[in-house]
Amino acid sequence: MSTAPLPQGDWIRGITVQQPYATCILTGAKSIENRPRPWSWRGWMLLHAGQRTDADALRLPLVAHTIRGRELTTGAVIGIARLVDCHQDPEGSEPCTPWAQPGTWHLVLTDVQELPLPVPAAGQLGPWKPTEDLLDRVLQQLPDFRP
Repeated sequence: MSTAPLPQGDWIRGITVQQPYATCILTGAKSIENRPRPWSWRGWMLLHAGQRTDADALRLPLVAHTIRGRELTTGAVIGIARLVDCHQDPEGSEPCTPWAQPGTWHLVLTDVQELPLPVPAAGQLGPWKPTEDLLDRVLQQLPDFRP
């Protein structure tokens, strides 16, 4: 277990993603999250699976292949990831990944780590600040994590 202290202040946010897309990110297959507006935040994010599951998405071959055999937890933090970029694909160009939706902003996520156990929590739209209690419960499951 690392004894290095965690950073103080404003170093982590949460992102709420509906299922099955949250699990697709958790597997590492989906490295972007589509959003209607750009985000200025960069850094570590708690990956929160929202309460809602997009039933139509479950029938998409790319999604179905990615989540096969995995539980679709809702209403909980299921992992962490680092947000390193936010961009739009130039009009008329090929999408940056098969997951990219035209006309949306793409949040680029790296360093995804799955939690051993989901941590129940309420999320919200946009990047949100986790409570100290929630962050403590998440980091208990990642004893070697240091940003």
